[in-house]
Amino acid sequence: MEEIYLDNSATTRPFDQVREVMNEMMEFSYGNPSSMHHMGYQAEQKIVQAKKVLAHVLKVEPKELIFTSCGTEADNLAIIGTAMANRRNGNHLITTTIEHPAVLRCMEFLETQGFRVTYLPVDRDGCVCMEQLEQAICQDTILISMMYVNNEVGSVQPIAQTAKLIQKINPKIIFHVDAVQAFGKFVIRPKKLGISLLSISGHKIHGPKGIGLLYADEKVKMHPLLLGGGQQQARRSGTENVPGIVGLAKATELIYQSFAEDIKRLYDLKRYFVEEISQLDGFYINGKTNEESAPHIVSVSIDDIRAEVVLHALEQKGIYVSSGSACASNHPEISRTLKAMGIPSRHYDATLRFSFSIFTTKEQLTQTIEALKQIVLVQRNYRKRD
Repeated sequence: MEEIYLDNSATTRPFDQVREVMNEMMEFSYGNPSSMHHMGYQAEQKIVQAKKVLAHVLKVEPKELIFTSCGTEADNLAIIGTAMANRRNGNHLITTTIEHPAVLRCMEFLETQGFRVTYLPVDRDGCVCMEQLEQAICQDTILISMMYVNNEVGSVQPIAQTAKLIQKINPKIIFHVDAVQAFGKFVIRPKKLGISLLSISGHKIHGPKGIGLLYADEKVKMHPLLLGGGQQQARRSGTENVPGIVGLAKATELIYQSFAEDIKRLYDLKRYFVEEISQLDGFYINGKTNEESAPHIVSVSIDDIRAEVVLHALEQKGIYVSSGSACASNHPEISRTLKAMGIPSRHYDATLRFSFSIFTTKEQLTQTIEALKQIVLVQRNYRKRD
């Protein structure tokens, strides 16, 4: 039985080349990059080279890149680190109601520290209203944090418009973008867009787990969250994860190698999947599905059947999907995103997320659709008899 993996928003299968370069690092270049001998120097140069690759893709300076343990740490450092360092300029923060827990938990923590947070609502498509954002900005606003792509429904936020609004109202406001689901799916140039801070995660782009990246404009003041040996210009202490860093750089290099062709193919797959799903009785697509949305995420609600039941039935057929954000799957709760979008409450526990990658094929999606038809038919017949 062929395994069909459609949970790529949770994590992706690493590229073969990523595994190879990481194995090579662990076998031959395992020195501590802070050590003064040749092995240390060799490891340090691998970091320097990786930064050059990443800086080239983002069109930023290598010194503006901070390696973290994951996207969550990058978000924490960006939000808490900058809020604490800039609180003399104000205590007001703005975010949205559909952010990843890595952002929302930071905001909740900062509220306990005396900061005031505005949580912007979204429309039925999961997008922020620019008029409401403009109304929320005040003299005390020091930081706006907004995800580029929502991890549950794939909605794309107005990042460029937000940056322009900040420049118009108050250029001193720090603009943080959680790009964990967007990096590798969009061409992102932080400086050109007007982004101050940008969070990235390696395992979302066929790189390794345990490595993240924060772009931080050199003008941004930021308190470190980890104190220690002063690595990475004292912005994030701790011995660098050299194999992870090298793996992230290789994954970035590969994901943007044939970018236009790969993204077009992803949108074609999404279009096909949405068209087929939309024809099924009692199936509903959440959010936009055109090229104003992310190319790799489709959120589907199904009448009368719990998502968990369908998820495990698909699993029995070797098809792997998610019932929402994997980051919160061990703590079942109502999806903030679906609730904020005004999705009917009957769909809160009846929604599946299908997320694709460059390894996904049309044939796999066809098999998944056929499996869904069978599973839903059986479940509905069972409910009728019950």
